[in-house]
Amino acid sequence: MSSNAHDQAVAASLLPYRLQQPKALLAPGVYDALSALIAQQAGFEALYLSGASIAYTRLGRSDIGLTTATEVAQTLAHITDRVSLPVIVDADTGFGNALNTQRTVRDFERAGAAMIQIEDQTFPKRCGHLDGKGVVPVLEMQGKLKAALDARQSSNTLILARTDALAVEGIQSALDRAEAYLACGVDALFIEALRTPEQMQQACDQFAHRIPLLANMVEGGQTPIQSATELGHRGFKIVIFPGGTARAVAHSLQAYYGSLQMSQTTTPWRDKMLNFDELNQLIGTPELLTLGKKYDGKQ
Repeated sequence: MSSNAHDQAVAASLLPYRLQQPKALLAPGVYDALSALIAQQAGFEALYLSGASIAYTRLGRSDIGLTTATEVAQTLAHITDRVSLPVIVDADTGFGNALNTQRTVRDFERAGAAMIQIEDQTFPKRCGHLDGKGVVPVLEMQGKLKAALDARQSSNTLILARTDALAVEGIQSALDRAEAYLACGVDALFIEALRTPEQMQQACDQFAHRIPLLANMVEGGQTPIQSATELGHRGFKIVIFPGGTARAVAHSLQAYYGSLQMSQTTTPWRDKMLNFDELNQLIGTPELLTLGKKYDGKQ
């Protein structure tokens, strides 16, 4: 086993243990190796690879099922090659039926996923906070989840079941679906787009004592924004801010490009950006060059 593969195996093994701790796990959204590296340097314990953010940044498109499993797996592999944190990966609908889901799980696990999220939307899926979603029958989703559990090579690779039924069938159906998915043996649950604090508490009252629950914080979305501390007190065990990174970067780029176009120079932005040496320090260029000397045949 390579040192990187060993590091990722260790990272994956730490996630089940971490989810047993009282404090909620805050996993920021990332979309490439650079965002993952900066998040790791900021001190986070885990990362969330957002399918929506891959669509935003890699395609410049909306989260409406346009990304492929291969694109997500490639992005994940670049991230796990660079950082040593557990990565929770958004696998959308599994990218097809139960057999496609099995292939997705195998590919994502090989690429270093610590937890793989699979949702019950129809295809093409769309962002959980957009209108117009559909959900597959419960039995079909249960088949996908069982297929996912059978496909993983290690029990340390966790399977997270997400239901989008609330917007389509109401809160009781969403809770009933979560119950059915729990019965399949999944490792965590995600009831998407809870609308009110009361619904959030209802979900926690039913499930938090039995299985880790994920809370999704989307700026401007359907669910009230709360801190990871507040959500942990409610009973949620995992808290993600999946698209906040892409939204912050987009906001900064709008201002940066606007300034460059107007001023025709980056001088007005110099105190709000890294210089050449600072960026190289951040990404570890000196260490990489030192490592290269080990293999250049000159020693």
